[in-house]
Amino acid sequence: MERTGLVLEGGGMRGVFTAGVIRYLMEQEIFIPYVIGVSAGACNGSSYISRQIERNRITNIDFIRHPEYISIKRFLKKRELFGMDFIFDKLPNELAPFDFETFNHAKEEFVVGATDCITGDPVYFEKSSFKKDILTILRASSSLPMMAPIINFHGKHLMDGGISDPIPIRKSQQDGNVKNVVVLTRNKGYQKEEQSMKWLFKRKYSQYEGLLHALSKRHEVYNDTLGYLEDQESKGNVLIIRPTEKMEVGRVERSPQKLAKLYQQGYEEAKRNHKNLNEFLRGQSPIASPL
Repeated sequence: MERTGLVLEGGGMRGVFTAGVIRYLMEQEIFIPYVIGVSAGACNGSSYISRQIERNRITNIDFIRHPEYISIKRFLKKRELFGMDFIFDKLPNELAPFDFETFNHAKEEFVVGATDCITGDPVYFEKSSFKKDILTILRASSSLPMMAPIINFHGKHLMDGGISDPIPIRKSQQDGNVKNVVVLTRNKGYQKEEQSMKWLFKRKYSQYEGLLHALSKRHEVYNDTLGYLEDQESKGNVLIIRPTEKMEVGRVERSPQKLAKLYQQGYEEAKRNHKNLNEFLRGQSPIASPL
């Protein structure tokens, strides 16, 4: 399994699909040596590294109706839809404790992608260099435009990693991983459309030309990456796991029932790919999954 990566897309609450996939991997004691993710993907990946098999379900489903998790009232008042203090402080430190010790001592490399608002370029933070700052880094990677404030960290102004590098497959390959398991949170055939609220972004982030440029190109980067993934899949370098049923969960979803259903779909999809996954990790070319 050497030189193999696990690449996790974001997608807000659609990330519970990834949480289901990760649960199956953990049950099967499949721990891929390199994990990279953005936004919700990175958050789910952190619990994979810390070996907390129930934590993604608890934080993403059990607490979803908590008044501090998602609040329209807070959004109207503070322009913060998700309760970032609740999600990245109260939950990991009090209500659903994150196992920092296991995370810090895990042998797997863990990389989180964010977007530099000044340059518009992706920036990556490795666990080996930023163990003590993991919650801040995850928060930065998950800070969606118009829904959360910019995070200042190490002299950089950071936001959602999905803006500049939504599926960081190329970064994983650059780091030496010749094979990658990629977990997506969109159905096959999905194409991202051009941003329709450019005027609103320009008004909100007028001092961040790099961020505005990245937002304007986001759909192109995303769709190009999907094309690249399909090419890599055809060459046997990538194994893709993604939803096969119609997506009924959006980026902002508060229904525990819908989230639990998507979580189970992720679990079942990973289970269905078990043989392909084992062959892929052993270095054999898997049969393309019938997506």
